[in-house]
Amino acid sequence: MSLRKTNFVEGEYYHIYNRGVDKRNIFSNKSDLGRFFQSMKEFNTKDPIGSLYENSFIKKKELGGKASKLVKFIAYCLNSNHYHFILTPLVEKGIEKFMQRIGTGYTMYFNEKNKRSGSLFQGKFKSKHINSNEYLLQVSSYVNLNNYDKNGVIKKSLSASSWIEYTQSTNFNFCEKSIILSQFKSKKEYEEFALKTWKNTCEKKDEVDNLEFV
Repeated sequence: MSLRKTNFVEGEYYHIYNRGVDKRNIFSNKSDLGRFFQSMKEFNTKDPIGSLYENSFIKKKELGGKASKLVKFIAYCLNSNHYHFILTPLVEKGIEKFMQRIGTGYTMYFNEKNKRSGSLFQGKFKSKHINSNEYLLQVSSYVNLNNYDKNGVIKKSLSASSWIEYTQSTNFNFCEKSIILSQFKSKKEYEEFALKTWKNTCEKKDEVDNLEFV
C-alpha cells in the first residue's frame, strides 16, 4: 500500500490535480461540467451527505454554503480530461475527505450515465505543496488560465475556470480570492501579471519541472 507523499496541513496551500484514466475525457458535455461543479459545492461540508439528488430535497440548510466546510477553494480549472484546484484544508483530513467524496460521487454519476464500470480517474489525485508566496502566485496563473492559450484566448470550449472571478466584476464568488488579489492594486493589475506569467510558462513548459502539465 503506497503512502501519499504530501502531508496536508490546515492553512497551507496545495495544487491538486488529476485526469481521466488513459487520458480519457471525464466531461462529455456542459451537463457533466455542471454536475462536477455542483459536487465541488455540495460535497464541501463537514456534515454527512447523501447523493446530490437527495441533497436537492434538503431545505433546512445550504450544503457547502453555510455548513462548515472541509476545504477552501482559491482557484480551479475544469478541462475535458483533467482538472486543477488550489485548495487549503480547513479541518484535519479536509482535502482527503473532500477529494474522496468528489471522486467517488462523480465516478458513480458518470458510470451510471454512460453505462460503464471501473475507475474514471487515473489513480489517486495528485498534489503539490505550495510552499512560497511566489509559487502561489505562479500556480494561480497556471490554474486560472489552464484552459487558455498563451495569448489569453480560450482554447477549450468544454471547460470552466475561476479566471472570470479574478478579472471581472461579478457577484459570483465561489473562490476565496483575497490571498491573491490583495497583493495587487486592482483586478486589472493581477490580470496583466497572470497573463504574462502564463505566457512565459507556456513558452518554457518543456523546461519547467515544478508544475505538472496534464
